[in-house]
Amino acid sequence: MITVPSARTRALTLALATGMALSLAACGSTSTPAPADSAATGSSSAGSGTLTVFAAASLKKTFTELGTQFEASHPGTKVTFSFAGSSDLVTQLQQGAPADVFASADTKNMDKATGDNLVAGSPSNFASNTLEIAVPPGNPAKVTSLKDLTNPAVKVVICAPEVPCGSATKKVETGAGLTIKAVSEEQSVTDVLNKVQTGEADAGLVYVTDVEGAGDKVEGITFPESSQAVNRYPIAVLASSKNQELATAFTALVLGDQGRQVLADAGFAKP
Repeated sequence: MITVPSARTRALTLALATGMALSLAACGSTSTPAPADSAATGSSSAGSGTLTVFAAASLKKTFTELGTQFEASHPGTKVTFSFAGSSDLVTQLQQGAPADVFASADTKNMDKATGDNLVAGSPSNFASNTLEIAVPPGNPAKVTSLKDLTNPAVKVVICAPEVPCGSATKKVETGAGLTIKAVSEEQSVTDVLNKVQTGEADAGLVYVTDVEGAGDKVEGITFPESSQAVNRYPIAVLASSKNQELATAFTALVLGDQGRQVLADAGFAKP
């Protein structure tokens, strides 16, 4: 004998089934949260990985700071730097050294990289710099002008001609009609500054930013002839970069308002 459920029983069964379905749907909706906004989590569309930046020695302080900022805004990214004279860096790149970004202290060395097809796209100038005389605290040699550096009794250190600061020194000498008899020519501006700081030299021709960054370790002497040699700093993504997107993001930081502020605080002028 077949028993037919009553209308009341059918209604109750339908209500229970509907309630169970709604409960299961609610559980399913909480198991997969909606994707978080990328800006809120600090993630970047540029991805992550290791970024290698070749940069002029005079950029060490500013680029180290910008590298820290870049890592903070790009979780999972590590920025490594190679700081040296721009001519040495170009030579390394020409010999196949792996890097993602190149920042030169002059356009001449960037032109070498561009001419050898080492650069992706066009370089962009991001800062400029001029020379200043650095002397030890107290200025024992009593240097007050560029002409004083021609005195044989003053031990002067300058950059080698192939280095941007050395090229600028030559321009200044030529423009002023002077010849500086240096006791040594260094391959980077930081080496010149170090010899002044340690007392190995009475004076050295470095950048305004180097004197600023050295604090009370040296004294700076400005001279009007420095305006004859303004070095402009270009930056570019390298064609051999294995992470073009990340390299482009770093150059954007340097060229943007944030980068310009860090550079200005260090004494760099606009390009």
